[in-house]
Amino acid sequence: MTTGIRRTEAELQGFSASPELSANLQRVLVDLIELHLQGKQAHWNVVGTNFRDLHLQLDEVVDFAREASDTIAERMRALDAVPDGRSDTVAASTTLPQFPAYEHSTSEVVDLITARIYGTVDTLRTVHDAVDAEDPSTADILHQLIDGLEKLAWLVKSENKKV
Repeated sequence: MTTGIRRTEAELQGFSASPELSANLQRVLVDLIELHLQGKQAHWNVVGTNFRDLHLQLDEVVDFAREASDTIAERMRALDAVPDGRSDTVAASTTLPQFPAYEHSTSEVVDLITARIYGTVDTLRTVHDAVDAEDPSTADILHQLIDGLEKLAWLVKSENKKV
């Protein structure tokens, strides 16, 4: 037996992101898209010792960033926010440093990509608490992305580790 009060149609419209939540997720989105693009640039132009291993690792970074950007964009749409992944928007608003042109040695690429992965993680961590305060479900997604990116950073940076 239920004794609940019936809700009106207006009360059943679902949760919508505030402008702050939308802006925070947009920050994450553009850095993930930029990480994807820079990972591909590195993938095409890496040369040197252990080329093949790093070339394949870069594909893992690219795949993760691409899938993560799609997850964030779709989460935004589920919360009635509008993602903007256009190239001019990404270029104008990413926090990641520009990736240098031309070929680069495997050791250089390891350092460049590791820095960009950690830069993306920094964006996720920067917005996390505000996201969590408004929408813990979305914060759970950020947790998963942080975990995955930090694992990728560890795997990539280990290529240059000296013992």
